[in-house]
Amino acid sequence: MYTATAVFDLLLPGDSRSLKAKRSYVRPIVAALRRFDVSAAEVGALDLHGRAEIGVAVVAAEAAHAGEVLDSCERLMAGRPEVELLSVRRRWYGDDD
Repeated sequence: MYTATAVFDLLLPGDSRSLKAKRSYVRPIVAALRRFDVSAAEVGALDLHGRAEIGVAVVAAEAAHAGEVLDSCERLMAGRPEVELLSVRRRWYGDDD
């Protein structure tokens, strides 16, 4: 069994000057990520209006499959025209951890 996580650091548009406006960008992104059968949530930069960190976790029988799922999530994030993907941090956990 393998568990893989990714944290996506996002720059939000200039009009997200309130937490309500920020939420209007983050909620659809989290919903879109869940199409890949992953757990997804806003996990960081909670008080910053122009930034968001979205975490994704996947559990799979094979490491390759977990990587493919995270690759799909990253492509989705990079393809969103309303946000800029600044960085991605990935971690892997296997049976030995």
